[in-house]
Amino acid sequence: MSYAYDDQNIFAKILRGEIPCKKVLETEHSLAFHDIHPQAEVHVLVIPKGPYVTYDHFAAAASDTEIVDFTRAVGEAAKAVGVAPAQTEGGSRILSNAGPDAHQEVPHLHIHIFGGEFLGRMISVPSRRK
Repeated sequence: MSYAYDDQNIFAKILRGEIPCKKVLETEHSLAFHDIHPQAEVHVLVIPKGPYVTYDHFAAAASDTEIVDFTRAVGEAAKAVGVAPAQTEGGSRILSNAGPDAHQEVPHLHIHIFGGEFLGRMISVPSRRK
């Protein structure tokens, strides 16, 4: 997979302030905001501010400071919207899609935080490639 970053993607535009978002949390290196098409009662996205395409790209190229900030931002965002495991018996889920087979729609690393309701099975695969 190529790590060529498209600086015209929607998350890059949000980071530049060209598109508004409903902010949950902002740190020096990360931004968390509500998804505009929520797939659960709670659906928040957490993105690094740097130009990273996927989690493996981020893990390989980000600074230690960015990695720590982003990891903590995911936990803090879950707390901010009330779905951190210590806050709810129901729990939550985090997910990051990478590449076309995983249905990554925006080529900027993002973590989905889902919660607030029963989420069902982790994954459903309608058909397998051979």
